[in-house]
Amino acid sequence: MDIPGDEPDLDAQIAQAQSEIASGAVVAAVDRLQALIEVPIYDHRLHYARAAALGAVGDREGQQSWLLDAQTFHALQEISEQDGVDMGRFVSEPNYALQIGDRAYAEGKMGLASAAFGQVAPQPGAPFNVIMRWGLSLLHQGRIPEAITAFTLAADTFKSSMAHEFLLYACFFADDGVRLHAAEARRWAELYAPAPENRPFANPDLKGRKLRIGYVAPTLLRSQLRQFIVPVLENHDLERVEVFIYCADPATEVGIRATTVRGIGALSDADAASLIAGDGIDVLVDLWGHTSGGRLGIFALKPAPVQAAWINYVQTTGLAAIDYVLHADGTRAADDDELFVEKIWRLGPIAVPFRPGERLDPTPTPALTNGHVTFASFNHPARLNDATVAAWAAILKGRPGSRLLLKYRYFVDPVLQQALLARFLGQGVTAAQIVFEGHSTGPDYLKSFGRIDLALDPSPAPGGTTSSEAVSNGVPLLTLRGPDFYSRIGTLRLEPLGLHQLVAESWDDYVAKALALTADIPALDALRAQVRPRFEASPLRDEAGFTAILEDAFRQMFERWKATA
Repeated sequence: MDIPGDEPDLDAQIAQAQSEIASGAVVAAVDRLQALIEVPIYDHRLHYARAAALGAVGDREGQQSWLLDAQTFHALQEISEQDGVDMGRFVSEPNYALQIGDRAYAEGKMGLASAAFGQVAPQPGAPFNVIMRWGLSLLHQGRIPEAITAFTLAADTFKSSMAHEFLLYACFFADDGVRLHAAEARRWAELYAPAPENRPFANPDLKGRKLRIGYVAPTLLRSQLRQFIVPVLENHDLERVEVFIYCADPATEVGIRATTVRGIGALSDADAASLIAGDGIDVLVDLWGHTSGGRLGIFALKPAPVQAAWINYVQTTGLAAIDYVLHADGTRAADDDELFVEKIWRLGPIAVPFRPGERLDPTPTPALTNGHVTFASFNHPARLNDATVAAWAAILKGRPGSRLLLKYRYFVDPVLQQALLARFLGQGVTAAQIVFEGHSTGPDYLKSFGRIDLALDPSPAPGGTTSSEAVSNGVPLLTLRGPDFYSRIGTLRLEPLGLHQLVAESWDDYVAKALALTADIPALDALRAQVRPRFEASPLRDEAGFTAILEDAFRQMFERWKATA
C-alpha cells in the first residue's frame, strides 16, 4: 500500500478506510489504517478510524483504548488551535491548564475540558474541585468508567459525601448500573448517614385533624421538579392535609401553594431536623435524593415518623431511615426488593403527573414532506451506551437515507461528536446519517419536535423529562422494557396512554418496531395524530385524581405506622 505523503492523500486514505468499515470490508480497513499509523502520522482521525474498525470486529477493549487515544489527541489539537493558547504553558503550568478547562467547560466542550483538567486532577495533591470538574467533564461525554474513577478518587481522598453522591449518579449509566448503584448507596449511608435520633413521636391519630405532609428540596419552582410537583401542590385538598415546604430559600418559591414554606438552606441537618420535628410532620417526603443540593442527612436523623422518597430519585437512597420509595406499577421487576433498602409503594399506572409547558400546535410527520425519516434523541450523552448505539445503528442501516438527530448542550463538543461517530461507524453507519445539535430554548426548542418522525429512548437508562416533553408535544416515542425497574421507566410515558405498540420487549423487537413504524409514513402520521390527544386524556394529565391517590397513600403509610407505634 502506498503511504500518503501529504494531507490530501491522508484525507483520502481515511475516507477510504471509513468507507470500507461501513461496507463491511473491515480487514482491508485495518490493514490500511495500520500502515498509516506505523509511519507514524500523529492524527487523531486515524485513531478514531482504528477504534471504529475494532468496534466492527467486536473488540470492545481495543476500541475503547484507541478511542481514548483519539479523544486525547483530538482535544489537545483543538486546544492548541484556539486563539492565544500557549501549549508550553498548558503542559507546564497547572493553573493555566485549569483556566483553559474552565473556559471549555463553560462552552459545553467537555472533551477539551477533560483533557485540560486531566493535566492536574490525577496528580497527587490535586484540589477537590479540580477532580470533581474532571469527573463531570468525563461524565458529560458518556465516559462512564473514567468518571467513576474520578469521583471515587475525590470521595476517597477527601472523605466527601458530596463526591460520593456524584459517584452514585455516574452509576446510573454504568454496566449493571442498578446493582452498582444499590451497593454504593448502602455504602454512602454507612459512611455519612448519622444514626437516627431516638426521638419520641407524639403525632396523634388522624381523627378530627389534617394529615401533615412535608416536602424537602432545595427548590421546587426553579428546577426540573416544577412540571411534576406543581400539579400536585395545586391539587392538594387543604381541607384534609397541611402542606409544608422545606427549601433552601423561600424567596425562590414565590406563588407556591402550601400551608407553610420554610427556608432551611442556612440550617445544619440537625437544626433542620429539629425544625421539621417541631412542625409535627406526619409524612416527610424527599424530592431530591442524592442529587447535588439534596438534604438526605436530615432524613437520616428521622424527624418524622414516616419518610418517603419520590420524583427526582427513583433508585434506593440507601437510607434505612426512609421507609418508602414511590413507584408506578409498570416498573415492577423481579429483583426490586433486593435493590432497595426502602419498601416500594406503588401508586398505580403513573408515579407522578406531568404538566407540559408552552407548546406549539401539533405538526404532521415531517417525513411526509422532506423525503426521509428523522429519528431523534434529546438525551444526555451518558445515556448512549454501546447497546443503545448498536440498536440505533441497526435502525439507521435498515432505513436507508434516514437521519438521527442528537440534541443536547454537550453535542457542540467536536471531541464528543467524533467519538460518537466512530462508535456508529463501528456499527456500519456513516457520519452522513448523524446530525448533532446543541442546546436551544423557547420556540426554537419547541420547533425541534416538529422535525422528529420517531423519538428513540435509550436503554437501560431511559429519558426522563425529555421523553415526557416529546410525548406531550405529540411525538411518537419508542422505548424498551428492560430487565429492571430503572430500564422500564420509559414505559410510563406510553402504556398509560394506551400506546403499547411503542413498547419493545427486546432489542431485536425494538429495531423491528422502529423499521415497521417508519415503513408506512401515512400510518406513522396517523399514529402521531393520536399521541397528543392520548397524552391529554391519560392519567399523566389527571392531576386531581393522582393527587387524591397520593394523599391516600400518605394517609395509609401514617396509619400503618400509628398502628404499630
